[in-house]
Order: sequence, then C-alpha cells, then structure tokens
Amino acid sequence: MADAIDDDLYQRTKALLEPGDIELNAAVVHTDYDGQADVQMMQATIDIGDIVAEHSGYDPKDCYVYSGNDDPNFSSNQHQGLTLEDEEFVWECQQLLREGSFDVVIYYEASADHEAILEDVRELGYDVTGVEGSE
Repeated sequence: MADAIDDDLYQRTKALLEPGDIELNAAVVHTDYDGQADVQMMQATIDIGDIVAEHSGYDPKDCYVYSGNDDPNFSSNQHQGLTLEDEEFVWECQQLLREGSFDVVIYYEASADHEAILEDVRELGYDVTGVEGSE
C-alpha cells in the first residue's frame, strides 16, 4: 500500500471488498476535478470504466453506464458499468468529493487484470491506488 493516496479511504474501500457473491478488487483514482467539474468528472469515470471493461474481457462499446437516477438505492454520484446485451456487472463506482477534489472509487471482479487497469489509469494522468480484496 506504499502508493496509497489516503489511508482512511483505502481502509474504507478495503472493507467494502469483504467476501460477497463475487470477489472484487478496486482502484482509488484521485483527480484534480473540483465540485464544479461535473462534465470532466463524468468523462473520467467513463474513461476509467472503459479501461476496467477492456481488462475484464469486455469490449467497452458493448457496455453502458447506469447512473441509477430512478433507483432510490443509488446515490447521485454512484454509477455502474453494465453490458448492453444482458446487463451483466462490469464495474461500479462512487465519485467522492474529498478535500476539494474528486476521487473515483471503482470496484470490479478480481478476475480482471488488476495491474493492467492501474497502469492504464496512470497513463490517463491520474494518481491511482490499487486495493485487492484478497490481501
């Protein structure tokens, strides 16, 4: 965890990866976007979700972002990546405004290529911390 951006956020993310129906890993992505940068934040979420989809064995063109605007179980900054054909889970994220800028916490199946996801997110120019559910 040497590259952890925020220990508290890392620990909270790790706690959400506790064993459930599927094994999950996560990435905590720090952006410089403030609360007024809604469009940039959503584009970053889509770009990161596409990376996760690709390294999870999906074509990003076969996935869409579900924002749950009509679902009371979703918060306003919670999104899911689902497949077009059968609405299969690809990823889920929360956009958290912390200390003046957004962090994206994105969860995905542990079978995805975790290291490749982190590397590609870094190539987009973001600081990212990987969180493995099996650590």
